[in-house]
Amino acid sequence: MSCIFCKIINKEESADIVYEDHKFIVIKNIQPKAPVHLLIIPKEHIPSVNHFNNQHKELIGELFLIAKSIAKKQGIAEKGYKLVFNVGKGGGQVIFHLHLHLLGGWKTKNSRYVQKMP
Repeated sequence: MSCIFCKIINKEESADIVYEDHKFIVIKNIQPKAPVHLLIIPKEHIPSVNHFNNQHKELIGELFLIAKSIAKKQGIAEKGYKLVFNVGKGGGQVIFHLHLHLLGGWKTKNSRYVQKMP
């Protein structure tokens, strides 16, 4: 399989790994859009949100619990963060292996987050 995330999961390609267990791997995005920009990736190859089915209910819940835990460990939980799925080419998905973007760590200014997004 030529999926870059599958290669990272199988240790065929390198990545800056923040967290890993038997179901998920969390890596730093190589093209960050925020001071903290991580990708939470299920080890099961699921192409996109459009491919979820009833058997994925537990995995979906765990995905969000890992995002919450990682946000806390990264020190961004209290100030706030974004969770983003890009679904399909029209939704900005580039790698067709499901992944959840965790973005945060922007500096605050007058109680509003300053974000530099393209």
